Amino acid sequence: MSQLDTVSRILDAAEVLFAERGFTETSLRTITSTAGVNLAAVNYHFGSKKELIQAVFERFLTPFTESLNAELRRRESQGEHLNLDDLLQSLYRVALAGMAREGRHPQRFMRLLGLAYTQSQGHLRRFIVARYGDSYRHFAGSLRDALPGVDPVTLYWRMYFMLGATIFSLSSFEAIEAILREDFGAESSLEETLARLAPAAAAMLTAPE
Repeated sequence: MSQLDTVSRILDAAEVLFAERGFTETSLRTITSTAGVNLAAVNYHFGSKKELIQAVFERFLTPFTESLNAELRRRESQGEHLNLDDLLQSLYRVALAGMAREGRHPQRFMRLLGLAYTQSQGHLRRFIVARYGDSYRHFAGSLRDALPGVDPVTLYWRMYFMLGATIFSLSSFEAIEAILREDFGAESSLEETLARLAPAAAAMLTAPE
């Protein structure tokens, strides 16, 4: 087995187990057993459990931020004034749907992101800020420009409300879609769900105080 194969197997196993069980509840031995490698391989390739968690997020966040940044730069280079709808469509349609097209699972990513907040993974926040802070500031700055009448503290809270709605809607997508099918006889794809999520997020961001 090549080193690349070993790294991929460890990351694949860690991604699934962390999303299903949580970070604190998943031991390195469980990951290595699932991946079919020994514990020394994790220590060699990642160094620690914290660095393994960071590597799992990196596989999601790198294509996500690259897609989002490319879309924002494309629009800006054409002299477009990015309104709120443009920004949210870029966030949901381009970045999250693009992640799915590259073989990453937005639903699993949202489960992991929710766990990052509920299980107080401070090291992960520091890693994300250090690695992807420029991308966040670019998007957040564009969002502030599109909402000049919203004060910074209110915008902060509304962004987290939007994040919470996004995490719940996508991390629970299969269950929500099953209820939709049972109660309304309708079905929804990930793309359709993201299209519905964007205007709901816009309403949340622009609601009167």
